[in-house]
Amino acid sequence: MICVIAFLCGILFFQLERGESMGNIGSEKTVTLPAPQFDSRTSIEESLLERRSVRQYRDKELTMGELSQLLWAAQGVTSSRGYRTAPSAGALYPLEIYIAVGKISELAPGIYKYEPGEHKLLKTCDGDKRIDLWRAALEQSPIRNAPVVLVFCAIYERTTRKYRKRGIRYVHMEVGHAAQNVCLQAVSLGLDTVVIGAFNDKEIKKVLNLEADEWPLCIMPAGRVEND
Repeated sequence: MICVIAFLCGILFFQLERGESMGNIGSEKTVTLPAPQFDSRTSIEESLLERRSVRQYRDKELTMGELSQLLWAAQGVTSSRGYRTAPSAGALYPLEIYIAVGKISELAPGIYKYEPGEHKLLKTCDGDKRIDLWRAALEQSPIRNAPVVLVFCAIYERTTRKYRKRGIRYVHMEVGHAAQNVCLQAVSLGLDTVVIGAFNDKEIKKVLNLEADEWPLCIMPAGRVEND
């Protein structure tokens, strides 16, 4: 009996050392996203033509591939020098993206932080927090109903250290670039989104457990179109 127990413990230790999950992908603290794809059938002109601010979504989950593509469009790395999909003053990259996952295939509900360098997610909180974000954002329905919610945050000091007060403007320009990237990528995927700027900053910081120098700038729920 002792030998059997020792054998089973050895297998468990081996699995933990390899980082193997006992449940679905979302039970891990770090989740590697599928590689982004670059062969969309939708032209940039078509995406610009069809882009709309949409607030109603189907009650249907998104895939890991779709989530991966949205995050890559927002802040994905596109160069060996670390350049990203959205321009950044001085290539200082003050933005941080958090997602509140509700219904993503193979990904447990929770709060995750996007790590652009390795194109992965870092889980920071367990459980579906969309309702908490909804309350902190003046109870706007898209946040409650979308299968996933992106929250763009910024650490201003990364940019203002070099550009001083002017850096604040540069950060706001950058989040606009990143948000538009998500809008256009969503259209290409047959998804929809809306940019939301009305919310209680302190409550959002509390839900996401942000650092003192990290501030929310906008929220983007994303989901499948009602009539797709």
